[in-house]
Amino acid sequence: MHVSFLTYHLFNQKSIITMTPRQIQLVKNSWAIVSTLDIITVGSLFYNRLFEIDPETKPMFSVTVEEQARKAMSMLNYIIQKLDKLDDIVDEVTKLAQAHAKYGVGPEHYLTGGVALLWTLEKGLGKHWNEEVREAWVSCYTVLSNAMIESAYGTPLAEVA
Repeated sequence: MHVSFLTYHLFNQKSIITMTPRQIQLVKNSWAIVSTLDIITVGSLFYNRLFEIDPETKPMFSVTVEEQARKAMSMLNYIIQKLDKLDDIVDEVTKLAQAHAKYGVGPEHYLTGGVALLWTLEKGLGKHWNEEVREAWVSCYTVLSNAMIESAYGTPLAEVA
């Protein structure tokens, strides 16, 4: 199961995590495939999976799944376009992290969010999903989630555990 792989990466990293140029390209290429799918379908898959594995997250959302899906997909599109220039989006990532904290998202919720994201990507990518793509997305999610957690709580998830 992907939970143990992601748990290992999120909770056992003691140094700065980076993405290789190859991983960045894999994430961008695979996202290009996912982004051709219906935005509401992809978002619904993600949020329904998140609520299934972490029911306590559901009350954090005051808008419909469809509206939240649009917001999330838009933000993901923006971030993925900038993966090779993350310094350009530090302010946006910080604001996003602080907004998540205001909604009640704690550091522990980033793990279940990552699990739901990987599951959704696997479903959306189908035959294009493989070990190398999964590892690229785990690295991407780890970099971004640790940056968000550090922005909102002052410590990366690896140190929270």
